[in-house]
Amino acid sequence: MTGGGPVAHFSVWDYVVFVLLVVGAAGVGLFQAIRSRKNTSSDEFLLGGRQMTAVPVAMSLTASFMSGITVIGTPAEAYRYGTAFWLFAFSYAIMSVFTAEVFVPIFYRLGVTSTYEYLEMRFNKAIRVIGTSMYIIQTALYTGMVIYAPALALNQITGLDLWGVLVATGVVCIIYCTLGGLKAVIWTDVIQMVIMLAGFVAVIARGAVLQGGLGKIWKDAQEGGRLDPFDFNPDPTQRHTFWTIVVGGSLMWASIYSINQSQVQRYISCRTMTHAKMSLYVNLVGLWVTVSLAMFSGLTMYSIYKDCDPLTNGDVNNMDQLLPYLVMDILAEFPGIPGLFVAAAYSGTLSTVSSSINALVAVTLEDFVKPVLPNLTEKQVSWMNMGLSVFFGGVCIGMAAVASLMGNILQAALSIFGMISGPLLGLFLLGMFFRCSNSTGALTGLVVGLVFSLWVGIGAQLNPPGPDKTNPLPLSTAGCTTNLTTLAPWTTTIHLTTPAPRQPLEDWYSLSYLYFCPVGTIITIVVGLATSLATGGCKREKLRPELFIGKSDLICFGCTSDSTQTSELLEKIQPDGKQGIDNPEFCDIELETKEKDMDKITQF
Repeated sequence: MTGGGPVAHFSVWDYVVFVLLVVGAAGVGLFQAIRSRKNTSSDEFLLGGRQMTAVPVAMSLTASFMSGITVIGTPAEAYRYGTAFWLFAFSYAIMSVFTAEVFVPIFYRLGVTSTYEYLEMRFNKAIRVIGTSMYIIQTALYTGMVIYAPALALNQITGLDLWGVLVATGVVCIIYCTLGGLKAVIWTDVIQMVIMLAGFVAVIARGAVLQGGLGKIWKDAQEGGRLDPFDFNPDPTQRHTFWTIVVGGSLMWASIYSINQSQVQRYISCRTMTHAKMSLYVNLVGLWVTVSLAMFSGLTMYSIYKDCDPLTNGDVNNMDQLLPYLVMDILAEFPGIPGLFVAAAYSGTLSTVSSSINALVAVTLEDFVKPVLPNLTEKQVSWMNMGLSVFFGGVCIGMAAVASLMGNILQAALSIFGMISGPLLGLFLLGMFFRCSNSTGALTGLVVGLVFSLWVGIGAQLNPPGPDKTNPLPLSTAGCTTNLTTLAPWTTTIHLTTPAPRQPLEDWYSLSYLYFCPVGTIITIVVGLATSLATGGCKREKLRPELFIGKSDLICFGCTSDSTQTSELLEKIQPDGKQGIDNPEFCDIELETKEKDMDKITQF
């Protein structure tokens, strides 16, 4: 149906498929809980016993941030703005190499559970607490959005009760996070990733049948101006250009994968560093496949609705309802298939929420609970893990109310990461690359960077840029037979009239949301370095060499080629055989390790 008007609601079979898939995913958590009931250690709960392999971890890394927001928001992005979002493929590649070769070696050899343990090792306890607190706030906000936005869109299309779905989503995640820990989350993510991709394939396949093939969809997109992604305009206020996506997007995704607890917790759960690095490179393929299917779903939607835009016609209330509307429009005649798509959207939501809950439990336990209560038994820690899972599940459901005040969910979600993760990324880079930085400089840089990134981010939310910055593409209702608005059929056109007098901070607030992260990162590093140098640097501090990037860290897999020789060399350096973690690739070097000894490992 392309003439506009209401669409069908869920059938009984749709509900059956949806419930079976969601309950089945939760069942994985229960299975893992039963399988691992003899091992209730904190390490097993939070890191899967550090015995995970690359492929499931890679799929979990992809699923963690390919949430319901991606399933619903990315196709709508292609439909309204074209395929510029496809350029994130470059950003994903840069991010994967940067994370695998810089951050994985440091976090892996230190054997950390919480990413922010590094900040205390490198600077001090106060900076660790601030970093953890920033992460908790960011994750709670983002997770609330992940729960709320897909539920709102699907509620208005399928008739599912909004708050009933919100609470059910949280409860399912709480169940398998509480009982199964990280291992349950990872294996559940694998299943949910498959369901997400199946949902996209169903939309594309049905659209191709209706439109006469994939070639027709591509031709319609080309004629509609949707296939012109390469805009090399250097203007930083343009929402999506080659430079904003490749430069700003790379840093933003690096901040997500390099230092975000939800992601770090996954790759340090791998049994070896080779598996950890490999998981990021396999994840890169998963990201490419997911974004490509999402974008092509959006082009399919444009091909079907090019002459009758549901948004302009009043059939839906916002962009985030477009894909659910399409699903009920073209797939309702196939019982169970709309249920598969809704399960795909909720699989994305469940994977992200469960990842967030597990990560929030990890940082809270390691950064707040254990320093205050250092003598907890394993059984007490296990109960603490489960209790915190329930608590944070409730917090994330509550934060869904805050998310209801946001605008475009895809942009808002990435903006949150840019505003908070940008300064945090700058803080980690300051510590890892600049030996002269000290705790005074780090704290000053973090605060100043955060102030600037929040200033531009919140300012942009309150003063959104106009269409001359966002560049929406034309849409039409000329082919609509049923018009739910009081307007006649029309075609949208962007009319650029004489601009009004510019406000003092208009250009600042018009900065592309993808540059929020670079603003925070660069300011944090520059201010941190300047302050450190002004306050004497770190001349009086004895720094542990394993806290910095070494030459061997930049070689992907060569450093693990001969574990026997490595062990012998480490035995010479540490004759007592003392190790920081069980993984064979690295041993934690003692504080007194000499630089020349570390150089031996580097040369090896």
